[in-house]
Amino acid sequence: MDDWEEDQSPVVSSNSGFGLGSSSTDGGFKSFYAGSAGNEKTNNEDGDSWRSTAGDGFRGRGGRGGSRGGRGGFRNTFKSEVDENGNDEGNISLSNNKTCLMSLVSLFHGAVCVAGWKGGESRGRGRGGFRGGSRGGFRDGGNEETERRGFGKVDENGNDEGWKGGESRGRGRGGFRGGFRDGGDEESGKRGFGRGGFRGQNEEVFSKVSTSDNTDQEAGENAGPKVVYVPPPPPEEESAIFSQFATGINFDKYDDISVEVSGSNTPKAIMTFNEAGLCESLNKNIMKSGYVKPTPVQKYGIPIISAGRDLMACAQTGSGKTAAFLLPILQRFMTDGVAASKFSEVQEPEAIIVAPTRELINQIYLEARKFAYGTCVRPVVVYGGINTGYTIREVLKGCNVLCGTPGRLLDIIGRGKVGLSKLRYLVLDEADRMLDMGFEPDMRKLVGSPGMPPKEDRQTLMFSATFPEEIQRLAAEFLKVDYLFLAVGVVGGACSDVEQTVIQVDQFSKREQLLELLKTTGTERTMVFVETKRSADFIATFLCQEKINTTSIHGDREQREREKALSDFRTGQCPVLVATSVAARGLDIEHVQHVVNFDLPSSIDEYVHRIGRTGRCGNTGRAVSFFNPESDTPVARSLVKVLSGAQQTVPKWLEEIAFSAHGTTGFNPRGRTFASTDTRKGGSFKTDEPVPAASNPASTAADDEEWE
Repeated sequence: MDDWEEDQSPVVSSNSGFGLGSSSTDGGFKSFYAGSAGNEKTNNEDGDSWRSTAGDGFRGRGGRGGSRGGRGGFRNTFKSEVDENGNDEGNISLSNNKTCLMSLVSLFHGAVCVAGWKGGESRGRGRGGFRGGSRGGFRDGGNEETERRGFGKVDENGNDEGWKGGESRGRGRGGFRGGFRDGGDEESGKRGFGRGGFRGQNEEVFSKVSTSDNTDQEAGENAGPKVVYVPPPPPEEESAIFSQFATGINFDKYDDISVEVSGSNTPKAIMTFNEAGLCESLNKNIMKSGYVKPTPVQKYGIPIISAGRDLMACAQTGSGKTAAFLLPILQRFMTDGVAASKFSEVQEPEAIIVAPTRELINQIYLEARKFAYGTCVRPVVVYGGINTGYTIREVLKGCNVLCGTPGRLLDIIGRGKVGLSKLRYLVLDEADRMLDMGFEPDMRKLVGSPGMPPKEDRQTLMFSATFPEEIQRLAAEFLKVDYLFLAVGVVGGACSDVEQTVIQVDQFSKREQLLELLKTTGTERTMVFVETKRSADFIATFLCQEKINTTSIHGDREQREREKALSDFRTGQCPVLVATSVAARGLDIEHVQHVVNFDLPSSIDEYVHRIGRTGRCGNTGRAVSFFNPESDTPVARSLVKVLSGAQQTVPKWLEEIAFSAHGTTGFNPRGRTFASTDTRKGGSFKTDEPVPAASNPASTAADDEEWE
């Protein structure tokens, strides 16, 4: 019985009256009648509730049935056969099993003799498990009282999914990988919906609550098929690790951007990386990355973090926020001699970085891996859409910096594979999104996890390009009282390196307008943003039919498809990428010359993030937005404010719409819409004040699967 999982305790109760013994020779599928030889308990008793001991195997309320040895097991017909392992699947002995046969015939009216509790004719090819006709009976239900037969199917390896609930099929030898594992209550009789059960012979065991072939937890309990995708390994060649993003002609203009730091005892800014006091390894990696001088957010952010202060930093898109928090964190680890260890079953990272989308967190991980190159610090990334077993194995190899999306982080912490007692840094990238209506519960659950140091004993850092007032108030609950607020440029404003154009167009003319626009861009990289996933696929198909190589990315696409779409776009194989908001934040894709807002977002903050996919790192770009007066009037005033703040031309017709749009949201003539200053300047926070709702009610939790 060495095929069992570590957890050999009973995992679920069964209402079935048929005992399935793994070693019994008393015959298969014995009757649930009280007079059966296998078990003398009556129907009203609990029986042995699918016991997992070596002697009884799966026991029900009546009879010890044989599934692997002896003479048991109904096949498709009553032929005696021996499988490739020498297991006799044999006939049913009428002399030994009269009671069994009579009760079964009376129960199923003879139907069993033809199909043996099976919905098909398939015979097993895998070793072990319930073979042949007995495979498939009572898989998803099966009620002896109502005479309803179960239903299910056999996978390509012949392994039974029996008694399962739709998840986690078995692989290799052993069958019954899925079955009565997660859920299932002996007392209440609740069935489990398997993510475990019997493990295949050569499969790894992680813990009593985890399996290597688990389904994607972030999709919820009723997820679809198990996730088996394993992403390709990151590049190991130094040239690929340190591939550079070329700075643009306006990079030197960063020095002219206004910077404001509010709070007490502000550390002095640095002017060069040498002043940051970084170790030799980090300085080498900075040079290899092509960094010549720090950007404003790096000049002020690095010394603030190095001084141990909590920070809320707001800077325009593409201004180097990731390096601003990675470099001082890695420097502290190097100073303290932090090193990854693969000899611990519970990894305790010193830093956790959280971001809302898979693509963004993977990008942060690659940056951390780049700066930690040649050191003993090991970053690891965890996110949904990939095989959980692969993720756990990567974590257990050693983890100092854990990058992840909220759902998968909570999942892996809940599995007991990650401890939080040594945590020093908690970083929220795109913090306004992490604290809005969609992700706020996950963030509260994360900081409330067992072992998480209180905010007084850890350093909490928040970065974004937009920080509405209500989000600042909410963020203060996660930060120390004396945190510093760093504002670089017009907080929440658009990057001035992006040329913004707004075109008035009705909903039914957008496709033709887009096609005309793309014909002028040629092979230049263009991102087209839409509001819905259905629209993304529809527009991508339309453009492909018009002979424009296009791909799409949104939350309903599989992870491998999302990665392939980004890869095709990065390499120029598909110069047009149609995307939902899943690609609006943080993605740093080189050579993106154009952004098209096919559908304007309902939130002006989202607009700022979208057009920030171009004009990064001092490069110039162009953003074109289609404005439909029927649906986009609520953002007209905010749009005028953003255009004016970035010294862009505001169409007269847009000003008229904005002026006449009474009661629209997102407009404040005093300039506080985007929280251009620290909200504490207007007074201290009061803990008894109710926290206002997030600024973007459209981004509800129902849309969050699109992000993670």
